[in-house]
Amino acid sequence: QVQLVESGGGLVQPGGSLRLSCVVSGTIWSIRAMGWYRQAPGKERELVASITSDGSTSYSDSVKGRFAISRDNAKNTVYLQMNSLKPDDTAVYYCNLVRRLLSGQSRTYWGQGTQVTVSS
Repeated sequence: QVQLVESGGGLVQPGGSLRLSCVVSGTIWSIRAMGWYRQAPGKERELVASITSDGSTSYSDSVKGRFAISRDNAKNTVYLQMNSLKPDDTAVYYCNLVRRLLSGQSRTYWGQGTQVTVSS
């Protein structure tokens, strides 16, 4: 029932900015965290930013000071503001949601991904 749909990717020049959006649909009783991952060809998928249910955020070292994750609960949307983009940021970006079940277990959901290409 839960679906995540990313948007906002595209081609941008180095130093430019993009804002990715992830819209969540479906009934969710409790969200433990949401995050943004990225995966470049030949590399492992890596976590770049996350936000917990209480609003605490974290970032990978490679994007600290450049990216910012935020949420709009009324719109069921999580954003990733990406500034000062570098060619190394080129990847498919995936939205991730960790749902807390009544049992205390977690369930993870993924979006389909959106391509970000940083090139001159």
